Amino acid sequence: MKLRELYNFFIEYGIKNDPRGEAFVKNLLKKEQDGFQKLSAVEKEDYDSEKLSNPYLDSRILYGTGDEEVKSIIAGIDIETSEVLLADTLKAKGIKLDLILTHHPEGHAYATFYKVMGMQADIFHRLGVPINVAEKLVDKREREVGRKVMPQNHSRAVDAAKLLGIPFVSAHTVADNQVSGYLQKLFDEKSPSSLADILSILKAIPEYADAAKNGAGPVIFSGSKESRPGRIFVDMTGGTEGPKEVLEKLADAGVGTIVGMHMSEEHFKAAEACHLNVVIAGHISSDNLGLNLLLDGVEGRFGKLDVIDCSGFRRVKRS
Repeated sequence: MKLRELYNFFIEYGIKNDPRGEAFVKNLLKKEQDGFQKLSAVEKEDYDSEKLSNPYLDSRILYGTGDEEVKSIIAGIDIETSEVLLADTLKAKGIKLDLILTHHPEGHAYATFYKVMGMQADIFHRLGVPINVAEKLVDKREREVGRKVMPQNHSRAVDAAKLLGIPFVSAHTVADNQVSGYLQKLFDEKSPSSLADILSILKAIPEYADAAKNGAGPVIFSGSKESRPGRIFVDMTGGTEGPKEVLEKLADAGVGTIVGMHMSEEHFKAAEACHLNVVIAGHISSDNLGLNLLLDGVEGRFGKLDVIDCSGFRRVKRS
C-alpha cells in the first residue's frame, strides 16, 4: 500500500469508531468544507487544508509525499529523535523499514493536537451534560492546554526524519477512538457488577495483562473492589484530560464509574468529591490496545504488515 492509502485508512477508521457517531463526524466535516468556501483568498492562504477531510489534527503524515510504498514499519508510543536514529540504525543493518509510526503526535500534529479536544463536549453531552455547559468547560480547558503546548519545540523528531529521509506518520486520536469503543462495548455487554469485575475484564486483555505484570495497572483510584459501578463511562479519547469541573456534571447526569487511561491529582480529588468511582486502566497499555486495533484494521484491509515494536509498543494481533 501507499503511505497515502495508509493515512486515509487511519482517518476513515478513526471516524468509523468515533464515540460521537460516524454520521455526526461526517456532518462536521461538511460544515468545515462549506465554511472554507466562504473564506477570502487571504484567509485561505493560512488555512490548514487537512481540516477539510481529517477531523483529528493530531493524526497526520508528518514527513513523506504519500506516494511511498509501505510494507514494513517501526511503531512506538512515543517517537523522539532517539527513536528516529534507532530506525536509521536498523536500516543500516539491512532491516527493511519503510515508515516510522508514532502514537503520540510530533511536529504539526503535536502543535495542534489540543484542537481535537472539542470532541469531548459532544461526548459529555451524549452522557447527559447540557451542551452549553460542556462546550464552555471544554473550551476553557482546550485553551489552557493550547497555551502549554505553544512554547514547545514541536519539530525535533520530524526534522530528524527529514534529514534521514524516513517517512513519518502519527496516529493519535484515530487510535484512541478504537480503544474507547472497544472497551465501552465490552463493559456494556458484560455488565460488571463491581469494580473488581472491571479489573478482571481488563486483565483478560493481553495489553493490560502485560502491563499488570510490569507494575503498570490496571488499578482502582477511587472506590473499592466491592463498589458497584453504576453507569460506566470509558474516557479514552479526546486528546488529553478534559476539564475537572465536568466530573461533577457527569455524576449529576448518572455516570457512576469512569474507566480512563490516566488521571491527574486534581482530577482525582474532584472525582472523589462527587463520589465517582475511578478505574485507571493504564496509559501506555491503553495506547497499545488502540494502536493494535488500528493496525488490525490496516491488515484486514491491505494484508500483512511487518511491524517492528519500539518505545513501549508491543504488537498484539486479534483474529
